[in-house]
Amino acid sequence: MLPTHLAFIDLETTGANPAIDRITEIGLIEVVEGRVARWSTLVNPERPIPEFIQRLTGIRNDMVADAPTFAEVAEELRTRLHGKLFIAHNARFDYSFVKQEFRRLGQRFQADVLCTVRLSRKLFPEHHKHNLDSLIVRHGLYAEGRHRALADAELIWQFWQKARLSHTEEVLLAALQPQLKQPTLPPHLDPAVLDDLPETPGVYLIYGEGDICLYVGKSINLRQRVFSHFAAAVGNSGGEYKEMDTTSRSPGRPKNDLPPPGGGSGALTEPGAQFSQQVRRLDWRETVGEVGALLLESSLLKQLKPLYNRRLHEHPEICAWRLEEVEPGDFRPSLVYAVDVDFGAADHLYGPFGSKREANTTLRKIAEAYQLCPTLLGLEKPAPRACSHRRAVPRRELRPLGGQRSVGAVNFAFQVELCEGAGMGREPRNLHSARLMSALARLKLKPWPWPGPVGLIERDDFRDVEDVHVLAGWRYLGSAHSEAEIHELLEQAASVPFDLDTYKLLKTHLGKGKLKVRIL
Repeated sequence: MLPTHLAFIDLETTGANPAIDRITEIGLIEVVEGRVARWSTLVNPERPIPEFIQRLTGIRNDMVADAPTFAEVAEELRTRLHGKLFIAHNARFDYSFVKQEFRRLGQRFQADVLCTVRLSRKLFPEHHKHNLDSLIVRHGLYAEGRHRALADAELIWQFWQKARLSHTEEVLLAALQPQLKQPTLPPHLDPAVLDDLPETPGVYLIYGEGDICLYVGKSINLRQRVFSHFAAAVGNSGGEYKEMDTTSRSPGRPKNDLPPPGGGSGALTEPGAQFSQQVRRLDWRETVGEVGALLLESSLLKQLKPLYNRRLHEHPEICAWRLEEVEPGDFRPSLVYAVDVDFGAADHLYGPFGSKREANTTLRKIAEAYQLCPTLLGLEKPAPRACSHRRAVPRRELRPLGGQRSVGAVNFAFQVELCEGAGMGREPRNLHSARLMSALARLKLKPWPWPGPVGLIERDDFRDVEDVHVLAGWRYLGSAHSEAEIHELLEQAASVPFDLDTYKLLKTHLGKGKLKVRIL
């Protein structure tokens, strides 16, 4: 049966951030078993209304100067909303503002919430736009005074009536059900903590007994992600944890709902673990956007080493190949390490790699693919007469000895036609070097594009928030919100090591050119 106690609500505010902005007007249409009542009031926000908000809503500072404060209307609003389904367009916005206003009074507010944006998407999936203006045109809605609270609440009420007329009760219930069902939570987690989960980008942290970090994840919508995470964790037979998305990707790969960083951090190390039984506490950290969430998650994973994230590849010996000219025109690869060389400043580096083994394996594959001499590349030790003499030996005379990769007379790779014989003088060294450079080109470490540290600016105009991600030579120093914080982060730059995941992430997102860069 469809709910019969409804509250269609719209708010006008001084801005988009519930933490700092305030309500300026409340419009409410109460529908109880078919009986309709309307109520609205201006609210003194106790702070100036920005000029562009005044132009948008028509609510001026002088109009709210003598209006009641939220504290003065709080009790009446609570009474009117009590026992009713809280219905709004982009409901999380309105619900967050109401909750925050009550929180300022030291009170808790909670209600079942229905978002008509999400409802419209369910009922009318053939349409791409579901904002209120689109609904007005699509369904022939009308209310005088658009962008005033009561008028917009009236439009939401009209949309509900149109939806009821155009769909059966069964279809409507199916569309409502995903929003109204209660999330399944771990048994030892306080449900109240989820009330404050924002629908913003960020990182969430799940803790167990003794405040041990169990899991770190991230999303562009923390609330949606955490709910789906717990639904997956608790919903499996035996209470076993099963992550929603364990897709492996490189750290820079964007996705609407962000999967784990390099190697797929979202999988369990022990698939049969009783994850939900261990959960005791949930924490989260909001970020302005996707890049901040990725950087913060990568940093926290290495710092906290959560028990249930897929074990990250440790990179104790990050290295790269550097070409060194041993003779004019003759370049040979030499392995250098991030602890010894500043990868953000050095040029002509190829990689990076997480270990010496990975670097050698990659170079050997390149040698085989491009028929480069493994002896000159340092992958094989020269045999007594290999790669040093210049005697021309017919191919038919060359035979491997005991299956070894090096033979006494000549380079084995040349014998089996895996290289062009540069080590034996069959190919000029400068030509071999040119082919080596060409083969390594795709691995060339991109030089740091700026002469020094920069701030990568990520901004959300809707929430009026901004992060400055402080970077120095492909190293992430942290995110700042003030000049003092930027200065503090720059002072510790020397102590932050080069990180392979961070390099890949920054290379991807800096290449997109979507974020502003500020020279620090």
